[in-house]
Amino acid sequence: MKKIAFLILLSASIMLVSSCRKSGCTNPDAVNYDPGAKVDDGSCICTSTSGPTPYQLQIPATFSRFLPPPTIPSDNPLTVEGVALGKKLFFDKRLSDDLTQACASCHLPSQAFDDTNRFSIGIDGLAGTRNAMPLFNHAWNTNNKFFWDGRANGLEEQAFGPVVNPIEMHDTWPNVVSKLQADAVYPSMFMSAFGTSTIDSVLASKALAQYERTLISGNSRFDKYLLRQISLTPSELNGFSLFMSESGADCFHCHGDANNPLWTDNLFHDNGLDLTYTDLGLGAITGNPSDNGKFKTPSLRNLVFTPPYMHDGRFATLDEVIDHYSSGLKASPNVSPLLKNVATGGNNLTPQEKADLKAFLLTLTDSSFVRGH
Repeated sequence: MKKIAFLILLSASIMLVSSCRKSGCTNPDAVNYDPGAKVDDGSCICTSTSGPTPYQLQIPATFSRFLPPPTIPSDNPLTVEGVALGKKLFFDKRLSDDLTQACASCHLPSQAFDDTNRFSIGIDGLAGTRNAMPLFNHAWNTNNKFFWDGRANGLEEQAFGPVVNPIEMHDTWPNVVSKLQADAVYPSMFMSAFGTSTIDSVLASKALAQYERTLISGNSRFDKYLLRQISLTPSELNGFSLFMSESGADCFHCHGDANNPLWTDNLFHDNGLDLTYTDLGLGAITGNPSDNGKFKTPSLRNLVFTPPYMHDGRFATLDEVIDHYSSGLKASPNVSPLLKNVATGGNNLTPQEKADLKAFLLTLTDSSFVRGH
């Protein structure tokens, strides 16, 4: 009888082993792992003697030509396992208190990881006060300041905030961690990415930041033009000339030129929106009155996907944005000295010049970016 009982126990043990698959592990050396298993009982423990697999960013040719290497923090290197974990977290609604919203709910891949609403709506039906910013090319943000007002130092800190924001996902990290820890897959994914199956908010934010650094947009028509793969129309070329001229549209001071494929300086400016400040922007963070009304320069890439525009989404169309810089500038107290024609309200572009400028701006559209995510 003892022998029979032993055989039954051994058989059950074999069945347990054979029912274990990788369950999210990217390395095939998980404890109990059986590649021939038909089902997964969740008992695999992901381990790797070699550690996570380094992730190789796919860097666009124009970036390689004009930009320094991306900025990756030494304490959060990109790995295949970390990026996969971050992507899963980015689309997981369990990061919100009522399980209805994920990061991707307000940063839609189809909109270049932006929101179509002027102000994103949180889980309690409350609207924020600023327009969501699109997420791409952040690995090259060398000043490491994020959000419109620069309040987050690094992508890791940026990723940490929305979960606990009372207007957004309105949860607590301890509660989110409990939900993730109870999941059948997440502990093994954290083990693969960070060498521990014990989940915490720091590691979750690191994984989210890793994924966000892989969101790279650099395949627009203007990129192809710089690589001499295509030609631009006369209207598009004239629009670029206007963009680069202080007597024209005067855009290049803050948004760069052909040598800056990010199309942003990643700095903070008062761009003449208001005479008085209802939103202090950077000033609310630094406490310096000279920073009041300054907001982060957004990238001009993918404008077709990211309306409405400005920090408060006040402009519904790109034409309204062009009109603002042409004839709507206001001489506010901290207005940027880079705007050379504030005294006359702007450069007063003609209808044809406005059309040409818009035509150029649309050459910065990277449709492959939104299709690929």
